[in-house]
Amino acid sequence: MRISIEGELRDMRAVWYEDGKVRMLDQKVLPHRVEVVDLEDHHQVAESIRDMTVRGAPAIGVAAAYGMLLACNNHQDLAAAAKELKGTRPTAFDLFFAVDHMLSRIGSGADPVQAADDYANTIVDRCKRIGENGERLIKDGARIMTHCNAGALATVDHGTALAPIREAWRKGKDIFVYVSETRPRLQGMKLTAFELLNEGIPHAIIPDGSSGHFLREGVDIVIVGADRIAANGDFANKIGTYEKAVLAKELGVPFYTAAPLSTFDLSIKRGEDIPIEYRGEDEVLVVDGVRIAPKGCKALNPGFDVTPHRYLSGIITETGVLDPKDVSKSLKGVKL
Repeated sequence: MRISIEGELRDMRAVWYEDGKVRMLDQKVLPHRVEVVDLEDHHQVAESIRDMTVRGAPAIGVAAAYGMLLACNNHQDLAAAAKELKGTRPTAFDLFFAVDHMLSRIGSGADPVQAADDYANTIVDRCKRIGENGERLIKDGARIMTHCNAGALATVDHGTALAPIREAWRKGKDIFVYVSETRPRLQGMKLTAFELLNEGIPHAIIPDGSSGHFLREGVDIVIVGADRIAANGDFANKIGTYEKAVLAKELGVPFYTAAPLSTFDLSIKRGEDIPIEYRGEDEVLVVDGVRIAPKGCKALNPGFDVTPHRYLSGIITETGVLDPKDVSKSLKGVKL
């Protein structure tokens, strides 16, 4: 991904390993500052996932893989480290997939650094291919809507939902992106718009509540990311995704989710069984340290919602665009 630092565009990843430390862009301070944090043990990595210094399912998975590497470097108990990392956020399946990958590779005698780097590079490659497969769905002149941030920041590089958009732009297609602000943490406004700005892709930030208005006005395609996809094609994504899918279906707008195979949890049969993370109410009640809600009011703050597969036009993966009605059949014989 290209990021502007003091007016200079630089190629960076969201998470990487260097000189015995896990390094990551601090997504809590973007877009106002570009800062890199250095983490020296798996406890710090766990906290960085919990407090959303790093976020987005694939990037969380890569961070956890490197967290397991640090636990190995520091001669920590790997089972305990795995439990701690898996306990940070319950919905994003890549987190669990990555930790189990590291336990398996290290247990079989692989070099831990190589195992973690291989995992990160595999995710980057998968996202690149998601971009190539999804770009074909975007017509020249398309008006595209997305939600939350499923770009390079969320996936180490390229993105899931943003990968096809990037690829379409690089191929010279005339596109425009509606960026849903994504309350309460505003990942769309702060992160997706930041990525599109750095790429020079035309876009506008819209209030979450205006999605129906713009869908009716003439959005051509909606592409979002996913944090966990069940065996029947139901999927969890950032809160606010479900209502966009319902509106898109009503208005005849194609609606896609994009995710690497590491996001598929075939042990869960349907969306109702996906665990949904509830976050602290201050994310809703407080903005930049100032309480904006009346004192005494409470808030409910689910981080994700579940969209049934019947609202999906397809699932964009590194292997192609899958039929959401028959995920298990589509993935039969495919190594996840």
